[in-house]
Amino acid sequence: MTWRALTNRLLSSLFEPPCAACKTVLSHPLDGAVCETCWAAASAMATAARLTSGAYNERFGDERAVDWAAAIGEYEGSLREIIHALKYEGRRSIAPPLGALMRSAGADLLRGADVVVPVPLHPRRERSRGFNQADDLARALGVPVRPLLRRNRYTTSQIELPKDERHRNVHDAFALADKPSAFALGASADKKGLSPHVVVLVDDVSTTGATLDACASVLKAAGAKEVRALTAARVASARR
Repeated sequence: MTWRALTNRLLSSLFEPPCAACKTVLSHPLDGAVCETCWAAASAMATAARLTSGAYNERFGDERAVDWAAAIGEYEGSLREIIHALKYEGRRSIAPPLGALMRSAGADLLRGADVVVPVPLHPRRERSRGFNQADDLARALGVPVRPLLRRNRYTTSQIELPKDERHRNVHDAFALADKPSAFALGASADKKGLSPHVVVLVDDVSTTGATLDACASVLKAAGAKEVRALTAARVASARR
């Protein structure tokens, strides 16, 4: 038995660490906070999203600023619990493998993208949480990350609001980041600092798409040619 296998067995038997998603005892705690069964369930969603893109990739209508959106799957089951552990329990080790599943599910969407932009948290919420889960996920996608946006007012969590209040909740809640250096996408950047290239917004969960659309509107007003959105999950009732 290898040292790693022995250590896994000892940690599992002595401390009985629970899976962050399903709470069963981890048999390989050195491999992360989520068990193999839960990751397999989430991975199956990502495979389905990649192979049947019509079920998970949506074209929004002309009235929406987001041109193309994709997700691993619905905000339910193992995927919901994995996201919950990352977001509310601070299990940041979950972000790289979850981001890898997003990269797999959104492979077509990421193709041709120039930058990915994490949906920002309000400074007060980020201080309270200690990190921005969207930023952690964005860094696993294999595309340059640029903090092009800031949230300029504190808003109620979208998932806590009725569907008809979500667009109003995030109206004018986002703006371009203050530091001009944050906008630079390369030598071809225009005088506004944002090249008219393909930008991918990244967040953990899409409800009605109101937050993503509000962010996309700011980016397009600054000159982005196309804005796509990739999230770990989408709420089933948010599908259009």
